[in-house]
Amino acid sequence: MRLYDFLESGNGYKVRLALRQLGIPFARVEMDIVHGATRTPEFLAKNPNGRIPTLELPDGTLLAESNAILFYLADGTPLLPDGRLERAQVLQWMFFEQYSHEPNIATSRYWLHHLEITAERRAALAEKKRLGDAALAVLETHLSRRTYFVAERYTIADIALYAYTHVAAEGGFDLEPWPAVRAWLARVAQQPGHVPITAG
Repeated sequence: MRLYDFLESGNGYKVRLALRQLGIPFARVEMDIVHGATRTPEFLAKNPNGRIPTLELPDGTLLAESNAILFYLADGTPLLPDGRLERAQVLQWMFFEQYSHEPNIATSRYWLHHLEITAERRAALAEKKRLGDAALAVLETHLSRRTYFVAERYTIADIALYAYTHVAAEGGFDLEPWPAVRAWLARVAQQPGHVPITAG
């Protein structure tokens, strides 16, 4: 397998982490998204949306969208439950991550690290902070009664939410008010095969 990736990306990290924990060999291709590497004709032929991560399977098939890739990799493994309800609950949290969590926490982090903070972006950051904190509050409520997100076991729902939550401080989010979230982050970091986001 070949993973088109950007080392700082939490979305890319999700896939990297799952591949490492599942023991699946892969080659990583670094794509400098800041300088337009995913907007070239060559890459757009692979993913017309011009985004990473994109996973190229051994037969040349290309799969995009981080959570879809996670679902593909985890099928038939301990990272995805067999039960119909539990699988739907995994997807529930992965959809939440992409709709309510990532657009606020990840975007704030990207803006603060890679873009000039204009007055317009500064105003937008305040709203992203409000919405990101609301997403963290949802995680805190859920995790205050549970060890992991689904079925009391580590799944790709945890991987999906861990990726940007554990670096939320880089986007201006304080995790101190969320003790259950912080305890969960520590549990995820102790999982076999765990690698940091900086590991290629």
